[in-house]
Amino acid sequence: MAIDIKTLFLIDQKDGLSEEFSKLVSMMNYTRVMTLEEVKKLTVEELDFLYDKDANSIGMLLAHMVAVEKAYQIESFENRELTEEEMDELNPALDLGEKAREQIHSNNIDFYIKELDDTRRYTIETFKALPDEWLFQQTPFWFGEQANNYFKWFHVFEDELNHRGQIRIIKKMMAKQLHI
Repeated sequence: MAIDIKTLFLIDQKDGLSEEFSKLVSMMNYTRVMTLEEVKKLTVEELDFLYDKDANSIGMLLAHMVAVEKAYQIESFENRELTEEEMDELNPALDLGEKAREQIHSNNIDFYIKELDDTRRYTIETFKALPDEWLFQQTPFWFGEQANNYFKWFHVFEDELNHRGQIRIIKKMMAKQLHI
């Protein structure tokens, strides 16, 4: 997914997107570029690094970002909850934990970048087909409260921002333990 660096710092109109979607995608693009900057040179060993037996690796967090976005594609684009089969497909990356530690490893950065790009490409293509009003449609959400699709997609990149912070901490811990 190519993002124009000349417009990275502008919350502005994006080709093929309406005004509100352009604002949202502007923020999503910036978040993604900064995430990729943090991880683009990591080795498989670094992506799989666990600072303790209960930790998440950077690779696990990248897989989680993909799973979260796919879950919100289903929830918001199809206006429904995930099926048990879909949950099984998205896990263990969605929930993380022990099973994720067992199953998410040995992938190089190109694998994760492709997954992130493919998932985001589908999101953007779907956004292009939706009217701005869709962003403001409300449905029941957490704690029985209403949320609109705008908030849900804000949460997707807000979740990525939080995990990018974790990635930065993991990289610092890794540097200390591996003396990088």
